[in-house]
Amino acid sequence: MTWAPEKTREINAPGVPAMAKAYARWINANGGLHGRDLKVLTCNDRNDKVGAANCARRAVDENAVAVVGSYSQYARAFLSPLEAAGIPYIGGYGLTNSEFTSPASYPVNGGQPALMAGNGRQLSGDCERVALVRPDTIAGDKLPDLLNTGLAEGKRGPAADILAAEDATTFTPQSREAIDQAGDGCVTVALGGRTDTFIDSFRRVQDDSQDVRISSVVGSVDQSLVDRTGGKASPYEGAFLTGWYPAANDARWDPMRRVIREHAFGDNRIDPANAGVQTTWIAYSVFRQVVESLGDGSEVSGLTVSRALNDGLRVQTGDLTPPLSWRFEDTIAVRSYPRMVNAHVTFQVVRGGRLVAAREGAVDISKTLERTS
Repeated sequence: MTWAPEKTREINAPGVPAMAKAYARWINANGGLHGRDLKVLTCNDRNDKVGAANCARRAVDENAVAVVGSYSQYARAFLSPLEAAGIPYIGGYGLTNSEFTSPASYPVNGGQPALMAGNGRQLSGDCERVALVRPDTIAGDKLPDLLNTGLAEGKRGPAADILAAEDATTFTPQSREAIDQAGDGCVTVALGGRTDTFIDSFRRVQDDSQDVRISSVVGSVDQSLVDRTGGKASPYEGAFLTGWYPAANDARWDPMRRVIREHAFGDNRIDPANAGVQTTWIAYSVFRQVVESLGDGSEVSGLTVSRALNDGLRVQTGDLTPPLSWRFEDTIAVRSYPRMVNAHVTFQVVRGGRLVAAREGAVDISKTLERTS
């Protein structure tokens, strides 16, 4: 099963289940998994706790062998039913701490912690002063420490911490404060789907004499946002971005693009530059290798899939991530995130209206994260 919120007033990720369906069509058109058809169930978590719990209960009722590549803010609501039923959660988006603590979770990226610590590392080389604009929420309260740990590696002082209401419709006061605090440095924005609303306010209050550079992380800014805000003329031109994976124009994404082209049938919900779509592709690549490792005729169940992952199966993702394995000895020594096995991030920049690599290769920030625990 794969789930994500759809048709809500706030957060929507329809490309995630659509990518899962396209992946299944591709696998089944090429002989399946050791001759077995891959059947993918999808569920709308409606961006609320009840919806997420209902999706998990449906996964149990339908005897799903894994939940793969999903997107939800409500891990506490869905992980307990999965843990009780022995159903592994492979490659969730990484929005919540629970995804990095539950024994049923097998994350493929470093989630928000890696992005924010990595963003600090990225900005430390270019920005003498940094202002962070982030949600005034419990989850948002964790972001300054992560960012500041990364900044400290470049011997930069802590960022100014500017809070904003999660449901704000304008950010004029926060924009003015961010410009004042950053000076000629950088403003990094971690407001998720509200980032573009902030940038609208920011543009209105910034004048030509203020040389402030914008920065953000994947999930708040992506290529589709740059495209619809003007491409080369976008306010994001020149912005720094920290992501989990290679830039969307990287050739390592070509297999995914080919599957989308040949098996999504023009489904415009699937944006190959979207991090949720990319994470779902990687998560299903993990699941495919797990099933193949079980051998012909073996039972495929939540128990056998979990056992293969726990016993140290090492999976490859086409160099989109480092090789992944979830044994205890493969986890990163970050006390708050004991299930994290991949702390690699990529530094990107918007240049000519395109998100491109700012430096070659990924950056392993596991040591940075260890200093936050």
